[in-house]
Amino acid sequence: MLETQKSFDTKSKYGTLYLVPTPIGNLDDMTFRAVNVLKDADLIAAEDTRNTQKLLNHFEIETKQISFHEHNTVQRIPELLAKLKEGTTIAQVSDAGMPSISDPGHELVVACIKEDVNVVPLPGANAGITALIASGLAPQPFYFYGFLSRKPNEQKDELKKLVNRQETIIFYEAPHRLKKTLKGLVAQFGGSRKAAFCRELTKKHEEFIRGDLDTLTDWANTTEIRGEFVIIVAGNDHPTNHQVDPLKNLTIDQQVNFYVESGLNTNDAIKRVAKHHHLRKQIVYNEFHNINK
Repeated sequence: MLETQKSFDTKSKYGTLYLVPTPIGNLDDMTFRAVNVLKDADLIAAEDTRNTQKLLNHFEIETKQISFHEHNTVQRIPELLAKLKEGTTIAQVSDAGMPSISDPGHELVVACIKEDVNVVPLPGANAGITALIASGLAPQPFYFYGFLSRKPNEQKDELKKLVNRQETIIFYEAPHRLKKTLKGLVAQFGGSRKAAFCRELTKKHEEFIRGDLDTLTDWANTTEIRGEFVIIVAGNDHPTNHQVDPLKNLTIDQQVNFYVESGLNTNDAIKRVAKHHHLRKQIVYNEFHNINK
């Protein structure tokens, strides 16, 4: 179903949700429009009210705040939505950069769209794009990924799915996890893949470290790592479409067990194996249960 939104329709009976980007380090990157929206809003929904209060104090903004973060979305969204439908104007901010980009906000946006509440985004600071254009790697096309999983096995699976992407890839990473993530990148992408570390963007100690993943590993192992990082990785110039069949070299009963261990019940696993091999279900059933013909 087609939906349209006229962001500045004065006939709207509801309030408006403004998505307001905040500086990622340098307060001078706050736009005039962002300051005015925060001043004019009835309420500011902030990821961390203490952090946002410092920003408000700097720009002499006195608008009231309410906390809105990943741990209270279930509680807050109905509350914020009710206020918006009463005509309240709400500005949503994260701690730094764009709301919804590796930060809270998306669920609220979806809820507002569903209820026909206008959502108005403001342009502004974004670490990923800022890093990309100074990385020296191809700026387009690019693929934004953000934070990889902290769990080693899940991160490994994520990187395996990304290894053949031809676009320049943007990752975010915290300083204490940088070495582990770099190790995973080398293991899956190879040490010769070109990349860049973009550290402490817009701040006093902003730094760009460029090279291949091997040389970046050497740098990381000989440097005291501080600050938040954006990792820009070149796309794969020679992607392969070869995918390993997880069922290869497994017996029929082992294949059924593979799907069972993946979460299917036995009957559905048997159906899956039968479909995979274009066999009748009964043949696989008999093989799995060791039933003689």
